[in-house]
Amino acid sequence: MARFVDRTSLRVIAGHGGNGCASVHREKFKPLGGPDGGNGGRGGDVVFVVDPGVHTLLDFHHRRQARARNGTQGQGSLRNGSAGEDLVLAVPDGTVVMGADGEQLADLVGVGTRWVAAAGGKGGLGNAALASAARKAPGFALLGEAGQERELVLELRSLADVGLVGFPSAGKSSLVAALSQARPKIADYPFTTLVPQLGVVSAGEQTFTVADVPGLIPGAASGRGLGLDFLRHIERCAVLVHVVDCATMEPGRDPLSDVDALEAELARYTPGLGGELADRPRIVALNKIDVPDAAELAELVTPELAARGWPVVAISTASHAGLRELSFLMAREVAEYRAAQPPPEPTRLVLRPPSVGEPAFHVDPDPDEEGAFVVRGERPERWVRQTQFDNDEAVGYLADRLARLGVEDALAKAGAQPGAPVTIGDVTFDWEPSTPSGAIVALGNRGADPRLDRSTRASAAERKSARAARRAGPDEEDAEPAT
Repeated sequence: MARFVDRTSLRVIAGHGGNGCASVHREKFKPLGGPDGGNGGRGGDVVFVVDPGVHTLLDFHHRRQARARNGTQGQGSLRNGSAGEDLVLAVPDGTVVMGADGEQLADLVGVGTRWVAAAGGKGGLGNAALASAARKAPGFALLGEAGQERELVLELRSLADVGLVGFPSAGKSSLVAALSQARPKIADYPFTTLVPQLGVVSAGEQTFTVADVPGLIPGAASGRGLGLDFLRHIERCAVLVHVVDCATMEPGRDPLSDVDALEAELARYTPGLGGELADRPRIVALNKIDVPDAAELAELVTPELAARGWPVVAISTASHAGLRELSFLMAREVAEYRAAQPPPEPTRLVLRPPSVGEPAFHVDPDPDEEGAFVVRGERPERWVRQTQFDNDEAVGYLADRLARLGVEDALAKAGAQPGAPVTIGDVTFDWEPSTPSGAIVALGNRGADPRLDRSTRASAAERKSARAARRAGPDEEDAEPAT
């Protein structure tokens, strides 16, 4: 049995970029023909696209994670890795995408609208792209970057011109069925309608859509009954129609009190889109006048409701009395409301380049350890993620990049001492100021760097283990080592 789902959560993971290739061209009589490692391919994006054939979020209710393909690694002979295929997810028109904290990220309205939910990682450069006058044949390549990962909440808010507002069993579903070709479930018990139903109505030359949504009860704006499910789907409606049951036998209910209760809930609800509901045009449809007592009651309350400035129509979904007048009235109100709205502004891509003179990084003292420092910045953190730390030449290349950026000079000015722990991203180094900014360092064999000898790295590893033990506390420090 098909289900309607209008709210769900989804974890999206973009593809990782492929690693670059470290390769040297070799052929007969040319044992070292120069670097020819290709670049890694970029990771695939996760993209949402509005599809007119999708009307529910049911697919995402059963699929809580969506992952795009990774890029492939570069190869020798200057062959770049292939890009990961984008993962395109079809969503219904009117889908709102929010972050895990509730912040709205995208409002997907209009067939074909696309939004990149998670961007794929960039591929790493191969050693052919890293070659320079100082490094004619690099023995390393850069790693690909990880793809973006997000926890999202998808919420469907129906797109309809007219929203029917009423208590359970007021006749909203019967009205949609009488006006259009929609066939919602109709029964004589409350909350027969559990999911929104859309019907297309024609009145003369105009065509518009009508939404039949779950019934409203007092306290709906606070989540009682199906209130939030109801109210979410009328946020975008241009006109609201009060469907009032004039034949109800429930004590304490009459058309005026029903309308007042509905208006109170609409005033309490704060929509996330489209402005306040109190500003929307209203129409009052007094239903079930095929019952004699209901017809008399409708005639009695019509002047008082009309005095509020709302058009009032007495109708019967059973005999179809008043439905033609109601449909033309709804068409007129929809046309007037749409004409009064300002034209939509064209979508613009806003680029905010960094200010002139804005530093590319910041050096701050580490609050967790005395004498330690943290380097924060998009470029140094990205460079660290791209580095192969089991390759001395790659580490030396990273040191040169940081030195050219001015990181070593900034650490010296901040008071860092040789051997001070320095954290960039998720990697902690023991700072050894051996590469002053602008210095030219004589390089050794491929994959090696004369500034990085094994003894220095071993002592740095010992100091790192000692720091980790101090941070762990006395209990873990005294624990027996794992075997």
